[in-house]
Amino acid sequence: MSGALLEVRNLESYYGPVLAIRGISLDVQEGTIVTVLGANGAGKTTLLKTISGVLNPEKGAVRFAGEAIARKEPDAIVRRGIVHVPEGREIFPLLTVAQNLEMGAYCRADRGIAADISRVVDYFPILQERMAQPAGTLSGGQQQMLAVARGLMARPKLMLLDEPSLGLSPLLVRGIFNVIRRLNQERGISVLLVEQNARLALEVADFGYVMETGRIVLDGSTEALKESRDIQEFYLGGHQNSARGDRRWKRRKSWR
Repeated sequence: MSGALLEVRNLESYYGPVLAIRGISLDVQEGTIVTVLGANGAGKTTLLKTISGVLNPEKGAVRFAGEAIARKEPDAIVRRGIVHVPEGREIFPLLTVAQNLEMGAYCRADRGIAADISRVVDYFPILQERMAQPAGTLSGGQQQMLAVARGLMARPKLMLLDEPSLGLSPLLVRGIFNVIRRLNQERGISVLLVEQNARLALEVADFGYVMETGRIVLDGSTEALKESRDIQEFYLGGHQNSARGDRRWKRRKSWR
């Protein structure tokens, strides 16, 4: 796809001594939600860290709104409109909820920060009740809400979300995904979503990629991916109730 908001081309990146992503290319069109599926160790987190500047790529190109951003500092990438909400939330536990939100706007110099805090907590009303509370004392679900809300304070055009459902109850997961959909529909924020909950990710996203061992092995619209036999069997848990169905895990994926 040409003219995408985010363009990743032939990207290679190391995580420590390991070549974690190997020649990846993908696009995020403006105003869409794109998901990246894959098992632990597939390289999904390394991909997001490379896009956001936390890691420098060994090879390849990353372009955002037509501008090359590979190897730029993370704060410069934030200023251009990309926010990374990392796996594990990584909030500031000793700071209050309000202070965490203010930290999300650290690269801004305008006077609209207080107004934006009010707008952001409209998506997560529980945070309004916890403004003076140390963030480390919040529940896991509330910390995830805070991490997303803190990211919104930078007024991003694109959010990189790494495993937002991790460790949350099904009810809280639904709530987080509903907010992701609202942010996309109401505010036009594009999203690159890394997620192991393939069923929910395919429900909320427009397009998807599947990663294995650092490579993209399958891509397509989420409707097409839902119909893929491999996706159904290896990511959505579809199977037949028979001895033959029990052997499905021994079948090789068609993309190998």
